[in-house]
Amino acid sequence: MNYSAGNYDVLVIGAGHAGIEAALAAARMGCKTAIFTINMDAVGNMPCNPSIGGTAKGHLVREIDALGGEMGKAADKTTIQNRMLNRGKGPAVHSLRAQIDRRAYSEYMKHTLELCENLHLRQAEIVDLFKEADGWHCVTQLHAEYVSKTVIIATGTYLKGKIYVGEVNYESGPDGTFPANALESALLKLDLPLRRFKTGTPARVLRSSIDFSELEVQPGDETVTPFSFTTDPKTVNNESVCYISYTNDETKEVILRNLHRSPLYGGVIEGVGPRYCPSLEDKIVRFADKKRHQLFIEPCGLNTEEMYLQGMSSSLPEEVQIEFYRTIPGLKNVQVMRNAYAIEYSCIDPLALKLTLEIKSQDGLYGAGQFNGSSGYEEAAAQGLIAGMNAALKVKGKEPVILSRSSSYIGTLIDDLCTKGCSDPYRMMTSRSEYRLLLRQDNADERLSDIGHGVGLLSDAEYEAYLERVRLKNAEIERLESSFFGPSDELNALLLEKGTVPLKTGVRMSDLIRRPQMDYLSLAPFDEARPDLPLEIAERVEIEIKYSGYIERQAAQVKELERLESRVLPEGLDYDGIKGLRLEAAEKLKKIKPQNIGQASRISGVSPADVTVLLIYLEKQKGEIL
Repeated sequence: MNYSAGNYDVLVIGAGHAGIEAALAAARMGCKTAIFTINMDAVGNMPCNPSIGGTAKGHLVREIDALGGEMGKAADKTTIQNRMLNRGKGPAVHSLRAQIDRRAYSEYMKHTLELCENLHLRQAEIVDLFKEADGWHCVTQLHAEYVSKTVIIATGTYLKGKIYVGEVNYESGPDGTFPANALESALLKLDLPLRRFKTGTPARVLRSSIDFSELEVQPGDETVTPFSFTTDPKTVNNESVCYISYTNDETKEVILRNLHRSPLYGGVIEGVGPRYCPSLEDKIVRFADKKRHQLFIEPCGLNTEEMYLQGMSSSLPEEVQIEFYRTIPGLKNVQVMRNAYAIEYSCIDPLALKLTLEIKSQDGLYGAGQFNGSSGYEEAAAQGLIAGMNAALKVKGKEPVILSRSSSYIGTLIDDLCTKGCSDPYRMMTSRSEYRLLLRQDNADERLSDIGHGVGLLSDAEYEAYLERVRLKNAEIERLESSFFGPSDELNALLLEKGTVPLKTGVRMSDLIRRPQMDYLSLAPFDEARPDLPLEIAERVEIEIKYSGYIERQAAQVKELERLESRVLPEGLDYDGIKGLRLEAAEKLKKIKPQNIGQASRISGVSPADVTVLLIYLEKQKGEIL
């Protein structure tokens, strides 16, 4: 017999990175919210690498922060090493990455949930989920029954989780926690299209058992760039050191000799693994000609001796793992504290989702994070934030937030999942966006702060600080476009030193910055009127001046996309009845139910000719043609 545990506006199942952002967003927007976790000590856990950011993922964290999410702030507070990746490449692919104190991050997020107004954090396993006239009902293992207007599923890798280590396999969540088995049965009763994915994690080893003299040292950056626009760079800890080593022929021999014992190659694992983050045995097989593979040896925190072996995930038996680890320079006498493992779990086919992350067939039920077929903490947090926003907006009877591909990597991520789907765990990469130069991490606030402030997640003070950053940037660009440098011996000496042509007449400051060899900071000694700008503003000024032509071209492409996105496709449209639409296109359109022409054009199997047919059909419906 169940007992009534109360009525809510939003219930969130799971307190990982997706669930945290979802719950905080809904509660901060004024909705009575509850969030459930199987283990209170696993809130905000990092069962894989204790790091935030990385290529394209750093963009996501910055966008989360610009919208008023928490991940960037939490990462800055718990960083132990900070690095900007891809400095040697163009600004579109610069990506921030931070090594995180795993326990400190979890504690920060747990405390943030505990302090949040309108939010109730509960340790409880949800074993049933169904809808009745009064709303969605979530039932716990202890027979508490919660009723809510909306529910967000953010189960991560817990949903019927199963661990694999060689010939051994057993039901479990990550890090030895309980799996969520009963909930999967409830979701199947709702006819949700579930499938099995898998991921893996490397071993953690004892610091004192590593010979650091054989390792390459990887320090953090001298100048810190925080994730959050609100963080003072001086407050970010950047003292820890990471290390690099490599596999060798002996490592390869051990793995190939034991490959038959891998559940991945023995056919025991049903789930599909991530294409862009393979296990070490998968790397050895897929890249057979490669002489060695790089691994990073990274601290898990300031108050632990555990070190993480990034790039070495495996599902081979424990004794085989120990054997091949000890073939690697620096790890000859390594002591394993936590073995590597693969984990298989259930998730939804994201084609079943609207762009709001609401499940098409279940009004008021949302998915977020790995439940939606993605991988990674950052992808999860981004989806959680949008799901939480939209659940709250639905409760309030307001229009949902749908981010376009041209507005953000978050918009690209969600559109990819909901429109294109995924056959393996989805990972965000800069190459997935058509508008990389517009979607830089430095300008995330300019792209998204209006939305964050509009829904009530970005505070007035944060919004005013954003407006001031924009004012400073625009004023400096305007000054540089209208001011001139005259020729001088000192300036010409610098220009020759940089490998560019000296001046014979005056030139606009902005034109000098546009020269490939020049940069904004090196011209400072010759610019007496230059204001004292924060480094992040100075960098943004240079990027926008230097790449102005490319930015303008991408902006023109965005206008065309916006034209297609504005052409809304009515719900319940009878695609079978549209003359000239190919059969394959009609089938795909009926399945995915795109919200507009732009989304329809990105569906695999819908050709440009089909898009033209849809446009003509919409025009006829408006009476503008025939």
